[in-house]
Amino acid sequence: MFDLFQVQENPFTGVLFHAVGGLAAASFYIPYKKVKAWSWEIYWMIGGFFSWIIAPWALAMLILPQTPQILAQASTSSLVWTFSFGLLWGVGGLTFGLTMRYLGIALGYSIALGISAVIGTLVPPLFEGKLLSIAATQSGQVMLLGVFICLAGIALGGKAGTNKQNELSDEDKKQSVSEFHFGKGLALALFSGVMSSFMAYAFAAGKPIADIAVAQGSPSLWQNLPVLIVILAGGFVTNFIWCAYLATKNKAWSQLSSATVHNPRLVNILFCALAGVTWYMQFFFYGMGTTMMGEYEFSSWTLHMASIIVFSTLWGLALKEWQGVSAATQRWNLAGLAVLILSMVVIGWGNTLAGSAAAH
Repeated sequence: MFDLFQVQENPFTGVLFHAVGGLAAASFYIPYKKVKAWSWEIYWMIGGFFSWIIAPWALAMLILPQTPQILAQASTSSLVWTFSFGLLWGVGGLTFGLTMRYLGIALGYSIALGISAVIGTLVPPLFEGKLLSIAATQSGQVMLLGVFICLAGIALGGKAGTNKQNELSDEDKKQSVSEFHFGKGLALALFSGVMSSFMAYAFAAGKPIADIAVAQGSPSLWQNLPVLIVILAGGFVTNFIWCAYLATKNKAWSQLSSATVHNPRLVNILFCALAGVTWYMQFFFYGMGTTMMGEYEFSSWTLHMASIIVFSTLWGLALKEWQGVSAATQRWNLAGLAVLILSMVVIGWGNTLAGSAAAH
């Protein structure tokens, strides 16, 4: 029944999957803006339950009913490391949500994900001792060029964000991002970017689990679905502990037990569910995209980060977060957007060259 999904490696198809995942990642926070009368820790925790527990299990069981057997066969070592990296990544996801509160979508995504792109892409092959050998090949040089083009695009976006910070009045900033605080948001974005990169390591640690899935007849396209269950369980633990602490400290638990016109509990849960499932879809497509990238699978993280920033920039424009800035700042912003799109094309080209070289 899965023959249709036994697809061959195709880096540009992988780029497309990563782009769809990036759209989901850039869009997930929008439904949270519709939640009323709930503190951040309450709606983040409820949405996270859908993101990290319900959606991963539901889709894995729907597509790969043998998922429990796959996980049962996995070694304790691979499960522990995958879960542990998920815990660390969860810290990044937690502080990423706070980054959105203080910097807004466009600026918050650019800073946090730019840092994550560098660390999550280049450190794994460097740690494995493969980076120099990759850089010695034509395909590797093209792929790495794409990574550095991505960094240039992020830098352009950062320049636009800095200009925006200097040009807008405090009142204008509060209109687009109600809790805007550049210093607090910048510190959180830097920390979030470092910790979020652990998702790339979690996928690497979960490779033995994916191999078991393939050995059991799972289509290669879906091999990472069981891996995601383990990673996101770790992320859920981190986020739940922190949100529970905040809810207790701020006496926010009562928000879940009362339902009024001003506190529409069911509606809030539905918006949290929409945000949570949308968030999960980024890694659903990321997992598929990595299977398409071939030898330079690690470049998936750059593609994921670049596509998120592209779509978050578009959302920032649509939500008028850049309203009131100068034409020059708008040009910096659009230039960054164009360079990021170029980086995705170049990375896809490098991976295609690597596949062609391997075929010969």
